[in-house]
Amino acid sequence: MATRATPKTLTVDEVSALIASFFLRDPVMQSVGVRGELSELKRHSSGHVYFTLLGAESRISCALFKNYASYVPKWPQNGDEVLAEGAVTVYAPRGAYQLVVRRLIPLGKGAADRARLELMARLEAEGLFSPALKRPLPAYPERVAVVTSTTGAALRDVLAVASRRLPSCEIVIIPAVVQGYEAPESIASALARLGMVRGLDCAMLVRGGGSRDDLSPFDDERVVRGVRSSPVPIVTGVGHEIDETLADLAADQYAPTPSAAAERVFPDRRALLRLLDHRSASARSALELVLSRSQRSIDSMLSRAARSVERGMSGADSTLRLFSTKLVSSADRAMSVARERLAECAASLDGLSPLRAMGRGYIMCEKDGVPVLSAAELRERDMLRLRFKDGEAGASVTSSRVM
Repeated sequence: MATRATPKTLTVDEVSALIASFFLRDPVMQSVGVRGELSELKRHSSGHVYFTLLGAESRISCALFKNYASYVPKWPQNGDEVLAEGAVTVYAPRGAYQLVVRRLIPLGKGAADRARLELMARLEAEGLFSPALKRPLPAYPERVAVVTSTTGAALRDVLAVASRRLPSCEIVIIPAVVQGYEAPESIASALARLGMVRGLDCAMLVRGGGSRDDLSPFDDERVVRGVRSSPVPIVTGVGHEIDETLADLAADQYAPTPSAAAERVFPDRRALLRLLDHRSASARSALELVLSRSQRSIDSMLSRAARSVERGMSGADSTLRLFSTKLVSSADRAMSVARERLAECAASLDGLSPLRAMGRGYIMCEKDGVPVLSAAELRERDMLRLRFKDGEAGASVTSSRVM
């Protein structure tokens, strides 16, 4: 008969410590999200919150410590369906395990609405939505970042508008998950990368249409603060025409759809050409007016000089010299003013010319007659047409890399 091993004798404290060490060594138990129904909610005078999460056949005690969570919310109520993020630990005095909560996320509509209103009031009290913080968008952006899903319709909409309205603008795509549990952290991380993009003029945060529940990541505090912390003016367009998200309120401008947001960021090239024509016509009219007034002034002085000669020859030489001097001086001043106005008009026309950008080294790249907007569109041995300020050239792709 086999001899049974003598069991190891441990104290109660040792058993409790051993169980606690199991939890500490398990990475899942140290960062876990537990979904359940909130029950037995108690708010302690210290500021800590204690509650129980109920499952179908089990329960777990939870503690949300004031000094452990970034913010202890006031919205939770018994019966709310929530997701509690935290670590499973052992509470030795009771010989029980518990969930130490770092963040509490509402799942039901009622809880989500209360949480959103509470967060909005808190951020508004901080001044995060103040109109004084809103920055104007650049009139003619040369480099724009787009934070969105790389597989969604929102990106295609933005690229289509940019290609049609301002094809010379460079688009920098910063990928992010824009729906689901991982979306808030992904969006906040993508927004933090805006400061690493050199030469950025403005940014966009967009996603396609969906239900109001799909927009919950854009009501997350991490996303809202990320929008407000953008180093450049930012426009949101999250595809919902009825409800504003808190990210919309924090943005410098917001639009109901990705396409509408793009139309605010990218000026219409045709409108620019019409503006150029209008300013050119105005400059010509102003120049013609200056020259006309100068001519009338000269004619008037010549007429007065002639009448003075006719009234008598006395002092004719001195009078003639005086009017001649005034005539020359006035004509010089008039022509000087005309030259200055002409130079100003020429400078304005030159500043509005698309060739000005090409003169600084920019080129327009086309493949099969279509502008190339991203390195992702290119493949090795693709034949390209490069347009310069003073001509064009052919080129072949040897390699490409998406930044």
